[in-house]
Amino acid sequence: MPANLAAKIPPEERLVNLVVALIATDQGLTKDTILTSVAGYREQSDAGASKDALEKMFERDKESLRGLGVPIETIGDWADPDDLREARYRVPSAEYELPEDIDFSPAELALLNLAGGVWSESSMSDDARSGLRKIRALGDIVDEPIIGFSPRLSLRDPAFPVLQQAIEQSRVVTFPYLKPGEEAPRVRRVQPLALVEYEARWHVFGIDLDAHGDRTFLLSRIVGQVVVTRTSFDAALRDGAGDRALAGLEEVAARNSALLEVNPGTEAALRLARRARPAEQGIRVPYVDVHIFADELASYGPEVRVVEPAVLRDHVIDRLATTRELHGGAS
Repeated sequence: MPANLAAKIPPEERLVNLVVALIATDQGLTKDTILTSVAGYREQSDAGASKDALEKMFERDKESLRGLGVPIETIGDWADPDDLREARYRVPSAEYELPEDIDFSPAELALLNLAGGVWSESSMSDDARSGLRKIRALGDIVDEPIIGFSPRLSLRDPAFPVLQQAIEQSRVVTFPYLKPGEEAPRVRRVQPLALVEYEARWHVFGIDLDAHGDRTFLLSRIVGQVVVTRTSFDAALRDGAGDRALAGLEEVAARNSALLEVNPGTEAALRLARRARPAEQGIRVPYVDVHIFADELASYGPEVRVVEPAVLRDHVIDRLATTRELHGGAS
C-alpha cells in the first residue's frame, strides 16, 4: 500500500470511526483489534507506522474523546481487573439510549426519519461496511441504521482538520484571527496542543509564540487559511493540554454569568437549561465570551430576556436592532 494512503483518512474521521466501533460492541474491542481494524489506524499500520506510534495515537484519541464527553470504558481481565494488558474498550450503549418514557408525535417521528436519512445504508463507505463485518465477526450484534453514516458530513469549522493534523505532527501553525472590536485580523503564530469543544463551540489551545504564553482561540474567529509550517515542537507539550484548556475555559465562565428570563417550553429554554442553574428571577447561565453569547441569545428572539449584566443586554439589543433594520423593520 502506498505510504501516502494513510493521509486520505482525516483525523476527525478516524475519531468518528473509533466512536462508532466502540458503540457497536458490547464486549469491547482490544487495542490490537482497534489498531488493525478501525479505519484511520489500519491505514497507518499498513503504511509502516510503528506499533508504539499507533498506540500513542490511540491514547491521544481516547483523551480527546473523553474531553468531549464520550464515556470510553476500559474493561480489564475479569480475574484481575487491574491487569490491562488485554484490556477491552467500549462506549456503553446505555449512554446513547433514550429513556423508555419518551414518546414522539407522528410529526416528530417524520422529522427524525428525514434526519435519519442522512445516515442511511446508502451513505456507508466501503471501510464502514468492512468494519461492520469485522465487528459482527467478533460475535456482536450491530444495528445497521446506527452505524450507517457518512463521516465526511461535518458541521465543524474548516480549520478543524488542519489544526488536528498539526497537533498530531507537533507543527507550528499560523492563521489570521479576528477579535471583536478589531478592524482587521492579526496573524497568530501558535504551537497547537489540543482541540476542545466548550459551549458547543470548537477552540484550539496552544502556545502563542508572539505573546509568549498559553492562549485559547475560537475556531469560528479564524478568518483565513491555517498554514502548517515546517517548524516542529516537543510533542510532550501536548500531555494534559486538553484538560488545561477546559479548566481555563471553565474558570473564565465561572467569573461571568448572565441572569436570564426564558419563556418555558421554547428552544431557548431547552438549550440554555443544559448549562444553567435556577435563580429567583429566571436562570443564571455562565458564559466565556460576551460577543458569542450575545449572538446566541439574539438568535432566540423574544424567547429570552437579559436581566443582567447590562453589557450583555446592550449587545443583544444591538444585534436585534441590526436584524430589524436589515429586514426593513420600523424604527
